[in-house]
Amino acid sequence: MGHWRYPKPEGVDETKTARAVIRDVPMSFKEAYEVCKVIRGMMLSEAKDLLKKVVELKEPIPYTRYKLSIAHKRGLARRWDRFKSPIGRYPVKVAKNILKLLENVENNAANKGLNPDKLKIIHIAAHKSYYLKKWMPRAFGRATPWFRTHTSVEVIVAEV
Repeated sequence: MGHWRYPKPEGVDETKTARAVIRDVPMSFKEAYEVCKVIRGMMLSEAKDLLKKVVELKEPIPYTRYKLSIAHKRGLARRWDRFKSPIGRYPVKVAKNILKLLENVENNAANKGLNPDKLKIIHIAAHKSYYLKKWMPRAFGRATPWFRTHTSVEVIVAEV
């Protein structure tokens, strides 16, 4: 197993930051990448509200990198001017897991004595984890693939 380290954000006081990580969660790396790209730089409360709307299927996430064969969503380009992409989806499973991570980092910040209303996400990144490859035997000598991907996500918030 590899050794994990958080990145060191430059120009930020270490006493004003909090961090958290989830490792080896069974979710799509590509969807986690797109969600992390959207909430990077947001205030923590805004990001949590956005992810709750995604879980309720009220707000789609714009896809900019992994977007082949994905349908357009109404009004998406107007809402997210910085991405200029009308292509999007509702990654509910990823949103639930990252919402848990954001609640965890908020609790870590409160435990450190930081104000939860002034927390800003300065770093969030998704990393590929292990990939399960299994084969389910079928009749007449055939087999069906049973593949599962896992992802790790790290987040650092700072008080502004």
